[in-house]
Amino acid sequence: MTIPKAIIFSKNQTDILKKHSEQNTPNEACAILFGSTTNDQVTIKEIFLAKNIDASPVNFTISNEELILAYGKAEERKLDVSAIFHSHPVSVPYPSATDKRYMEINPVPWVIFSNINDEFKAYIYNSGIVPVPVKVM
Repeated sequence: MTIPKAIIFSKNQTDILKKHSEQNTPNEACAILFGSTTNDQVTIKEIFLAKNIDASPVNFTISNEELILAYGKAEERKLDVSAIFHSHPVSVPYPSATDKRYMEINPVPWVIFSNINDEFKAYIYNSGIVPVPVKVM
């Protein structure tokens, strides 16, 4: 598995993700991020906002139906499923024990937004949690 040098967002994309996080508070928000990789940098091209069917402030689950729809849209647009996004409404943007367990079986970067810190961080699992820089261009 290649560890990306960075995940690149536009300002508009981070605004969309912040708004989605705020609208879902007190629960975690979630999304699937489509993009492309060039020179080991992931550039986010589209955001698929998803519903957290757990309706939980500490966990998220995207339904199988939404996952199938998201993967179909990515394929249609010839984009990769480049990252998984979720928010932490009342904690820092660091993977929880549950996040870590699912990161091991979903080998893409996980982007976490902290509502309390107004901060995006990204990580990938590679024999442990590895930070990936987030850049807003």
